[in-house]
Amino acid sequence: MSDKVTRPRGTQDFLPEKAELLFFINESATKFFQNYGYRPIVTPTFEKEELFKRSIGASTDIVQKEMYEFEDKAGRKMALRPEGTAPVVRAFIENNLQALPKPVKLYYIGQMFRYERPQAGRYREFWQMGAEAIGSSDPALDAEVIELCYGYLASLGIKDLVLKINSMGCRDCRGNYIEELKKFLSRKVSEFCNTCSQRIDINPLRVFDCKQESCQEALNDSPKILDYVCDKDKAHFERVRTFLDAVEINYTLDPHLVRGFDYYTKTTFEVLLPTLGAQNALSGGGRYDYLISDYGGPQEPAIGFAFGTERIMLALESQNISVFTRPDLDTFVVWLEEEQKTQAYKTTSYLRDKHLNVLMGLDGKSMKAQLKMADKLQARTALIIGEDEVKAKLLTLKDLETGEQEKLSLEQTVDKLREKS
Repeated sequence: MSDKVTRPRGTQDFLPEKAELLFFINESATKFFQNYGYRPIVTPTFEKEELFKRSIGASTDIVQKEMYEFEDKAGRKMALRPEGTAPVVRAFIENNLQALPKPVKLYYIGQMFRYERPQAGRYREFWQMGAEAIGSSDPALDAEVIELCYGYLASLGIKDLVLKINSMGCRDCRGNYIEELKKFLSRKVSEFCNTCSQRIDINPLRVFDCKQESCQEALNDSPKILDYVCDKDKAHFERVRTFLDAVEINYTLDPHLVRGFDYYTKTTFEVLLPTLGAQNALSGGGRYDYLISDYGGPQEPAIGFAFGTERIMLALESQNISVFTRPDLDTFVVWLEEEQKTQAYKTTSYLRDKHLNVLMGLDGKSMKAQLKMADKLQARTALIIGEDEVKAKLLTLKDLETGEQEKLSLEQTVDKLREKS
């Protein structure tokens, strides 16, 4: 048996290049969220298990099969968070955020956990960025949230995005539709796979999530939820579409878009990149006007969505889009003898204080080895400190592209490095 320690299945190591892209995506999304008036919120990585059973739905695959559950030492049932909306809603109620001006706009960035079959773009530990707007039922807010979601992905340069929208109506609308859908599915039960057949009585809406071609074909003439939406909610959805049309956001009306969690009502939406295959959803969300009151909070309408960060990274890779450029190394400080090492260290520290990107040679390597290292690190210049430089109180700045070098004072060196950066 090997003593080698490896990471758990379904997780990943973000090595420097990939980690830099991850942080860039997180930071650029943060700027986008803030542009729309959202403020950050950070919730625990684990919550009471009941939170997710009540919000996502006890009959969903996430709760039944995919949650990482455990008991703490006091015997309390806990779960690693599988999604971000429920914790934000819990924090909203517990901390009396309803006292803030409405709508309360919050965004989060963090890791989620689901015990799923690992594949491209799908992990058991994954990054998610999401936004929640609480306290308004205005259809203009729905359109704004969709615009934010779609707009961020488009801002990264991702082409061929497909925005799908639908309305699930209120709870009464949804209940009436589910009854009709059950009747339809029961009549055609032999045409569905075993998983879908089991879902008919437990959670029939999940049948639409199945990727099997035979199941999708059997759903072609299924009831459309918009046919069961009440007049009030139809009018709400029409206004959402009007606002999207006003800012020329292209969308497709998908009558089978019902989203995976039980808490969704009215507007639902997804942004897809079809060329990614089975894992083509980059983002999705919708309204959840009853969730806060279901948790014992005030009756507050809300809408939100989440990005799958790894899916975004996969989309960028698939289209050869480079959105992050690593900052150049302004200079590499080379010292010749041990006597100059302290001066080299002091100079390196000074240059960093001037907001320059600087590295220094270590381990007593030769000048040739240090210059070779500077070249490997793609430094623009090398700053050489030898006995002559220390005596003259000057530094030798070498341009590693042209080979030209000049002797400069410390202040002149700062100015020259800034010119080159």
